[in-house]
Amino acid sequence: MRIEGNLIRSTERMTGIHRDTIMRLLVQVGGGCALLMDREMRDLQSKRIQVDEIWAYVGRSSAT
Repeated sequence: MRIEGNLIRSTERMTGIHRDTIMRLLVQVGGGCALLMDREMRDLQSKRIQVDEIWAYVGRSSAT
C-alpha cells in the first residue's frame, strides 16, 4: 500500500492493523533489504541507472 502512495494512517484504516505494527514491519523489511543489497550489489560497473517513479533516498557509507 505504501508503494501505491497510501499514507501509514490510511493503510491502518484499510487493514485494521495498528500503525506501530506497520512501521515495525517497514523497518524490519528495510533492514533486510539493506543487508541483501550490501551483500549482493558490490563492484558494479554501472554507466546508466534507470529508476522508477518511486522516490527514495539512497545513502552510501563513507568507506570507499
